[in-house]
Amino acid sequence: MSEETESQLDNVQDNEDDLITTEEKSVSYPLKVIYCPECSLPLEYCEFMPEAVLAKCREWREKNLDVLEQEGVEMSSLTLDEPSGDKKRQKRGGRGNLKAKQKKEPEVVRIAKIPRGKRKFMTRVQGLATFDVNLKKASKLFAQKFSCGSSVSAADEILIQGDVTDDLIILIVDTWNEIDEDHIEDLGEVKR
Repeated sequence: MSEETESQLDNVQDNEDDLITTEEKSVSYPLKVIYCPECSLPLEYCEFMPEAVLAKCREWREKNLDVLEQEGVEMSSLTLDEPSGDKKRQKRGGRGNLKAKQKKEPEVVRIAKIPRGKRKFMTRVQGLATFDVNLKKASKLFAQKFSCGSSVSAADEILIQGDVTDDLIILIVDTWNEIDEDHIEDLGEVKR
């Protein structure tokens, strides 16, 4: 190496030594980080959790205060003050408020036979979603039981290939306990 290159390297190393303060030199690595068992974050970040979790973090910290002090944690920097009323909260993003499910009033399952051609029929089932039935699983069950094609065609409608209305009523009552025969309405043969 040339003398100029060596002198430049020495200058760079001297500048790096100047950037490190005396506090940073006294830190021993690896650092030991203590995590809160309630929110699974380091103790410094508990204050950023939602109120329900923050209350649990406070309780845990009060119970284990003496253990934390023995381990050398500076508790003065880790305060979880009670939230004041004027604290600003995030107004956008996040999960938001969960909306309550609205019950659909007409809890009736309607079964109709629809002509497809000369002697072919399709069976239409409507209203299973009002009883919180998973339509995809119900469609798959119908296809397996009746050995035919079955598909979810609308938000609350299942189409089954073939005329299976009589067996379908029995299957629905046996499979889903919350649906009685009183809740099932057979519309007979209906035009599309």
